[in-house]
Amino acid sequence: MRKTFQYKLYQAKRNKHLHQQIDIAAGIYNHCIALHKRYYRLYGKSLNKYQLQKHITGLKKQEKFKAWNQVGSQAIQDITDRIDRAYKLFFDSLKSERKVAPPGFRKRVKYKSFTLKQAGYKLLGGNKVKIGKRIYRFHHSRNLEGMVKTLTVKRDPLGDLYLFFSCDIKDQTIDRIMTGKSAGFDFGLKTFLMPSNETDPIQSPLFFKQGIKAVKKANNVLSRKKKGSNHRKQARKHLARVHRTIANKRKDFHFKTAKALVSEYDLLCFEDLNIKAMQLLWGRKVSDLGLFSFLRTVEHYCRQEGSELVFVDRFFPSSKMCSSCGHINKELALKDRSWVCSECRTDHDRDKNAAMNIHREGASSLGLGDVRPALQAVPA
Repeated sequence: MRKTFQYKLYQAKRNKHLHQQIDIAAGIYNHCIALHKRYYRLYGKSLNKYQLQKHITGLKKQEKFKAWNQVGSQAIQDITDRIDRAYKLFFDSLKSERKVAPPGFRKRVKYKSFTLKQAGYKLLGGNKVKIGKRIYRFHHSRNLEGMVKTLTVKRDPLGDLYLFFSCDIKDQTIDRIMTGKSAGFDFGLKTFLMPSNETDPIQSPLFFKQGIKAVKKANNVLSRKKKGSNHRKQARKHLARVHRTIANKRKDFHFKTAKALVSEYDLLCFEDLNIKAMQLLWGRKVSDLGLFSFLRTVEHYCRQEGSELVFVDRFFPSSKMCSSCGHINKELALKDRSWVCSECRTDHDRDKNAAMNIHREGASSLGLGDVRPALQAVPA
């Protein structure tokens, strides 16, 4: 089992060396992308990662590219590996319906990280780690578990640096007492989650909507600053700080909500929504809810607590089907928040009815009825 531990580095003058390595990694990445494009234009085929690695090894011996030696060899290998995977994914997508864009150039200021595998770093115990020839300290908020496989150094838009240790840990036994409870949940724009049982719906605080005035004010201040000035850099950081505050509030809400649901229910059923299509229709509202990241969080806690997570097919008519008699109301429009079944005359709340159908479909897919199979959650 793979688990990632995140730590924030202390602010120190020596951190500038890590920033330099990230900037150099951006230059290496863009150089590799340029080589790929030129090679394909001349010969009609792409380079593999071994050709790139051999080429970069030769360039590092030249005076012009001497700075590339500051980046560890395994970090350079990781860059070529990522580019190779991205191009393979792109060429494979040409044969399928799902299209994927090829990797492109990245601005240095937007390049975020580099990754070291088994060399280039050493844990010194406590909150100290040696990267290259320098020792750095980080906020030791919790102990590492298992065997460290990779170390990723990542910076955010504010310039803060974080360490991500990817570790292999043994599968832990789950000693939780199962409750036997199950429920289905329907996502909505007005209500974040509507449960299928009698519990109250979960409302989303809509954190971006709450902080939109601060975002607009920070954007206006940034637009008035002269490009390249120190005041503009300060204004950009202030805007990034406002966005980070909103994102942290949303993340905290997702984790607390997911933890509470997984602790209460042994089986959770959700609809496999097309989040991208929803964003095209409703834009900022869907992004503010953060449905995809919430589902990833629920998957994480389900693996940790031993609960079962089931996804119902997105084409299942959960809203249009009567939860009492099974009649499908083909005339139901998106604006209709409630409707009456023409067969059994049952009065339905749209979201509650959908949640009940999702619960029945998800639970039945595990062998409790004769319905179409649901989609099992795939670990991230």
